[in-house]
Amino acid sequence: MRCAWIGLATILFTGCMSPTKTTPLTTQCTDPRPQVCTMEYAPVCAVLESGARTESSSACNACADDKITGYVVGPCPSVLLICGVGIEPRRRLS
Repeated sequence: MRCAWIGLATILFTGCMSPTKTTPLTTQCTDPRPQVCTMEYAPVCAVLESGARTESSSACNACADDKITGYVVGPCPSVLLICGVGIEPRRRLS
């Protein structure tokens, strides 16, 4: 009977644990950088050399900028949580 209670408690406690969130993988930009990109809209969240993030219309357009080191597929989140502090990402004006 004691084993049954331990088994039940284990199932209940593990069922309440939240799944771990995976960090999206950053694709690194490679050389040579693109000189011409198609007019494709497939937003990416580009990572600047400083570590800041900015949204770009496509991976090609992001990597055409020498200040960009890589990108994550999809738009940037509206608020980044870094060590529990919300930080607004910078937006590209052009």
